[in-house]
Amino acid sequence: MALKITLHPHERMILSGAVVANWGCTNCDLSIEENVPVLREKDIMGEKDAHSPCRRIYLAIQLMYVDEKNLTEYHRIYWELVRDVVKAAPSMLSMIERISEHISNRNYYKALKLSRKLIEYEDELVDSYFQSVGTVMER
Repeated sequence: MALKITLHPHERMILSGAVVANWGCTNCDLSIEENVPVLREKDIMGEKDAHSPCRRIYLAIQLMYVDEKNLTEYHRIYWELVRDVVKAAPSMLSMIERISEHISNRNYYKALKLSRKLIEYEDELVDSYFQSVGTVMER
């Protein structure tokens, strides 16, 4: 079954490791008839945006998904990052275990989706920390 995607004007996506862009002024309908990695622009994280541990985890998974030829290196990076994150924030362990299960099964897109939740949780932890520090500083 083909995957149908509409690219809006000036929108980009990654299709099997290649960047595809619609530089026209109208929508562009695509039909992808092979089972290949596809990431829409809104799901693509650039290296400069991977400025936190969980965002770096997301980036490593994204690279696993779109660049299979360097999979071993991305797995190594992922497991190092995961070890450090769990050590710093043990409350993330159950989420990371679910993500890691998808990675072990080569379901990288599902792992990416779950890692978005990991980033949200990381943001909540950081916000909570700074709120508590601010409260202490006010006293």
